[in-house]
Amino acid sequence: MTVHDPDQELDYGRLEQGDGGRWVLRFTRQLPHPPQKVWRALTEPEHLKTWFPSDIEGEREAGAKLRFVFREGEGSTMDGEMLAFDPPSLLEMRWDAEILRFELRPDGDGSVLEFTNIFDELGKAARDAAGWHACLDLLGYDVDGREPPWPSNERWKHVQGHYVERLGPEASTIGPPQEWLEVYGDS
Repeated sequence: MTVHDPDQELDYGRLEQGDGGRWVLRFTRQLPHPPQKVWRALTEPEHLKTWFPSDIEGEREAGAKLRFVFREGEGSTMDGEMLAFDPPSLLEMRWDAEILRFELRPDGDGSVLEFTNIFDELGKAARDAAGWHACLDLLGYDVDGREPPWPSNERWKHVQGHYVERLGPEASTIGPPQEWLEVYGDS
């Protein structure tokens, strides 16, 4: 079985305007692992710590209230809600005012993960696209059982310029939050 190697892929997210004028970032990742294994990485706290930007407090069931607590203080704690929870194929959460949707389907011996981030402010699209790109790369390493060759903030810095160039100046007016800069430094 081939292990996930994000540097060999052209798996950059796509930006489009969705219904109601909201913005949508879409990522597709092919992972050489069955959906059940990837699902554990999407939902179990010990796996989430390796790739998701915050801890998720709350029940794993539709309708449950959630709290997102950043481990290093690089962001403010946010409230949310579990909108859909259908193991091992669909996980959808309200992340403050945004929607995070993870859809997982079998693909031969592996899986295809579709991640969607729905938000309002176009100016943060490049910043957030780079962040989710880095998170999904770390998820790939987690399900492979390997350590990534870089910390998440370094991966963000590596791909962020690509998103600024690709998505354009209107999608790049908002940079990292001050808390993030205080923890990780300037890009």
